[in-house]
Amino acid sequence: MRYSKAVLRFLTAGESHGKGLSVIVDGVPAGLAVTKDQIADELARRRLGYGRGPRMRFERDEITLLSGIRHGRTLGSPICIMIDNTEWPKWETEMSPDPGEPSKKLTAPRPGHADLAGMQKYGLDDARDILERASARETAARVAAGAIFKLLLKEIDVFVLSHIIGVGAALSETTRRPGMADLESIDASEVRCFDEAAAARMVAEIKAAAKVGDSLGGIAEVLAYGVPVGLGSHVHYDRKLDAQLAMALMSIQAIKAVELGDGFEVAKKRGSEAHDAIFYDEVSNSYGRETSHAGGIEGGISTGALLVARLYMKPLATLNRPVLKTVDVVTKEETVSFKERTDVTAVPAMGVVAEAMTAFVLAKEALAKFGGDSIAEFVRNKDSYIVSLAG
Repeated sequence: MRYSKAVLRFLTAGESHGKGLSVIVDGVPAGLAVTKDQIADELARRRLGYGRGPRMRFERDEITLLSGIRHGRTLGSPICIMIDNTEWPKWETEMSPDPGEPSKKLTAPRPGHADLAGMQKYGLDDARDILERASARETAARVAAGAIFKLLLKEIDVFVLSHIIGVGAALSETTRRPGMADLESIDASEVRCFDEAAAARMVAEIKAAAKVGDSLGGIAEVLAYGVPVGLGSHVHYDRKLDAQLAMALMSIQAIKAVELGDGFEVAKKRGSEAHDAIFYDEVSNSYGRETSHAGGIEGGISTGALLVARLYMKPLATLNRPVLKTVDVVTKEETVSFKERTDVTAVPAMGVVAEAMTAFVLAKEALAKFGGDSIAEFVRNKDSYIVSLAG
């Protein structure tokens, strides 16, 4: 059997109200410095944002580094991270893996969730069997893995951040983009918005929706600084960097659209306005772009320019007032959907999850491009490549 080169990958497991979540990350080179606190800090960022429900305020993430890390360094073997559910005692009977029956079946599926389609697909009559895994709680495991991907990218001077540019009808109008030095102030914002005036309007939108028991969606922008030219490829559909980013970002719960660069707007422009003119800098012996319409990717390959992606999240489908019509799958009678504990909006947290997924794609492609079983080798290969570009 032909030996295949290992690639960076991860797999999550766990239910929203189960005993915990876990994530296995495979393909990380040996020698990467990782601590439990660094992962915990990223998970804490996921809980940020005005409009989050009470679960976010009292729930804390207790982390166990089960394998792949010894004395603060990766070993090159699979990393397993466990995130305990501190509410497990309340759910131990209802979510028990042992034979038995639930105390109550949820038979009124919620429009906008995976409930009904999942029940039909898997032949189940209890929406909880679907919603527990479909829940956005799963993204905690992604963010834990994302902390490792970010640390890996940091070794080659690539940095990822997000900021919120829209909640409901409140949109930021500034064209100025934040840098890594602005991340602390973004996270200090109630809605993780770089534009203070827009942030105030977003909070007002959330308050108005909360007052009537409704929910809101919104828009996050993800920026990646320092991405080297040459990640991804034009030769196959599944190697294109933009295609991989679109898939990774669309996989986040409640995301309904993704755009790169000018995205939707570029479709309205003429070709003379839509593309990024190239120049050569003789001081740095490197090529550059005058604009960023393409979002740092051309032909499925990173150009070395700022990578820009935006995600559009729909309003959460679980509302704090029962108004969405549905049908009871047992009686077939019209009713209203059941209510699980919910947020008014999860847009600020969605940006943090988007950072994790963007970091995963970039780290995976960086390892595919530069290789290396150790961090020292990975960095050395990247540096040699950058030097070769200046020829």
